[in-house]
Amino acid sequence: MADIRSLRDAVRELIRDGDTVAMEGFTHLIPFAAAHEVVRQGITDLTLVRMTPDVIYDQLIGAGLVRKLVFSWGGNPGVGSLHRFRDAVENGWPRPLELDEHSHAGMANRYAAGAARLPFAVLRGYRGSDIGTRTRTVSTVTCPFTGEELAAVAAINPDVTVIHAQQADRDGNVQLWGLAGVQKEAVLAADRVLVTVEEIVDRLEPVPGGVVLPGWVIDAVALVPGGAHPSYAAGYSERDNDFYKAWDPIARDRDVFRQWIEEHVLREKRDERDEQDEQDKRDEKNGEGAR
Repeated sequence: MADIRSLRDAVRELIRDGDTVAMEGFTHLIPFAAAHEVVRQGITDLTLVRMTPDVIYDQLIGAGLVRKLVFSWGGNPGVGSLHRFRDAVENGWPRPLELDEHSHAGMANRYAAGAARLPFAVLRGYRGSDIGTRTRTVSTVTCPFTGEELAAVAAINPDVTVIHAQQADRDGNVQLWGLAGVQKEAVLAADRVLVTVEEIVDRLEPVPGGVVLPGWVIDAVALVPGGAHPSYAAGYSERDNDFYKAWDPIARDRDVFRQWIEEHVLREKRDERDEQDEQDKRDEKNGEGAR
């Protein structure tokens, strides 16, 4: 059964320096709050995996926590480039960034193979592309039945997968709905799993198109209402399009970016953390007095 714990504790216990981490969510349910907690804890030397890395990974890359990115398309949705991503690739700032680039279909198949605990997946893809010449995770196999040459992609098995969902029950079972990406496959492929949720309920009620992830495949659930902002959680919040537009000038300038991280990710939560630490000390002292 998955443990229900604070986001701070869940990130500290599940995500470690040097891990391969997948933070998935398609258009909505993108786990921004969890990514910001990674920044606050300074967990570094990460290999990040994601289909369509967008602003969430731009922030982690700009914070200097990422050594490698495994991805398909990358950009600020509806706006343009990811400037912290681009600066890392072109100028090595704040650190050089290694890339392992794939097609969307290739990434989806890599997750599917990982979820099935198979070493690779096959697909009709990458023809006419030079991607296979720039990565060791794409090869070819010959079908033993037809003789057809097919693309083969290595499985992805993240150390940790992080997703956001709408609901969890008190036993740690999770339900998400709306636009579905590869969250299910990314969860099943991982060694450890953290899910942030909008709401904890007594009982999960079936939702049309809903995906239920049983608590036995999840290590920790954290209650984080609004944890997908500036993306959205269908049925709970709307996409903050103004933020995505505002991110472009923020990310273009290194100093402006660093100021934004300090004010909106680090400083904003520092006071809350100090207050929580003081409360923990008071609770501990009161507990000792009671004994």
